[in-house]
Amino acid sequence: MRVGIVCPYSFDVPGGVQFHVRDLAEALLARGHEVEVLAPADDETPVPDYLTAAGRAVPVRYNGSVARLTFGPVTAARTRKWLEQGRFDVLHLHEPVTPSLSMLALWIADGPVVATFHTSTVRSRSLQVAFPLVRQSLEKISARIAVSEDARRTLVDHLGGDAVVIPNGVYVDAFERAQADERWTGTPDAPTIAFLGRLDEPRKGLGVLLRAVAEVLAHRPGARFLVAGRGDTGEEQAREVLGDQAGAVEFLGGISDEDKARLLASVDVYVAPQTGGESFGIVLVEAMSAGAAVVASDLGAFSRVLDDGAAGVLFRTGDSDDLARTLVRVLDDADLREQVAARASAVVRRYDWSAVTDQVLAVYEMAVAGRDAPVGEDPSSLRGARILELRRGRESRGDR
Repeated sequence: MRVGIVCPYSFDVPGGVQFHVRDLAEALLARGHEVEVLAPADDETPVPDYLTAAGRAVPVRYNGSVARLTFGPVTAARTRKWLEQGRFDVLHLHEPVTPSLSMLALWIADGPVVATFHTSTVRSRSLQVAFPLVRQSLEKISARIAVSEDARRTLVDHLGGDAVVIPNGVYVDAFERAQADERWTGTPDAPTIAFLGRLDEPRKGLGVLLRAVAEVLAHRPGARFLVAGRGDTGEEQAREVLGDQAGAVEFLGGISDEDKARLLASVDVYVAPQTGGESFGIVLVEAMSAGAAVVASDLGAFSRVLDDGAAGVLFRTGDSDDLARTLVRVLDDADLREQVAARASAVVRRYDWSAVTDQVLAVYEMAVAGRDAPVGEDPSSLRGARILELRRGRESRGDR
């Protein structure tokens, strides 16, 4: 197939959706498909050969985070030109109700359209504002994907309709093969606990973790907390919360994909203290693939990824005291760490890009089949049959 993928968020400061788009494009290219990606990016930003930069984006507060979006007549003209030149068999839009490239592409598109919804939120003013702008255009979408049950529920509640759930993908083998780095490897007396995420986004939960550090150190004085991620507020926040104990928290800054894999393969525990706004939890799958025992807040999305607590250990969301108790318990129990890590190594295979790409391609085929349906044949029945076939295939492999 010739596939066009549109990402609404800027590649200048990559995030979860951008990584998903990049990895999906490369997985499709590896199978021989022709793929072009359109995304916001400055002219100076290094991007892959398959990506067309649509210009500079502006930061906008969205869903407890900062999204970098681009919009307007110049961007619309670039989008139209990209679509006309691409002549795609299928157009794959990510977050089509976010006021950026995907929304513009949906307005302009003519042909089979697949849309992936990533956002999970209970109440969204942004979606309520955006819905009237795309209400009629949503009818152009041939098939919908949600990256999790939480994202599907957000779609159903705010926009109507439904979607097949296909999770985010991870190159599991790359994390399984990662070698431990002695800089980050823990010992029985000095175990290591890792955190990855934006330091200046409160919902990522760094504050929740920092408030748990003192209690962990009271039981494990040699424990080291390794914090990776961009943002300038972390070290100052650590000093404010921990005072003289702030030295137990080491800030690594932004790290490469290779160093991320080595970090996760080195530590005793990976902790995910996010407080909300998470539709999936891709870094949990990465940590599970690398062999780290995962401790995570009991958000619905995290609980599902961790097989309801069988592939990781959950604590009460936002409760630093419960996080401290949970970390101490996990650090004190090597058998528990080994047990959850063993379960995790089996669970993660359902998130490998090999499996996820199969499912995405099935949806593409379904969208194209709907376009090519004979006159008088209901294309929705073809789509429904293909979704059922897709779900039966997953069930036969033991996926829930």
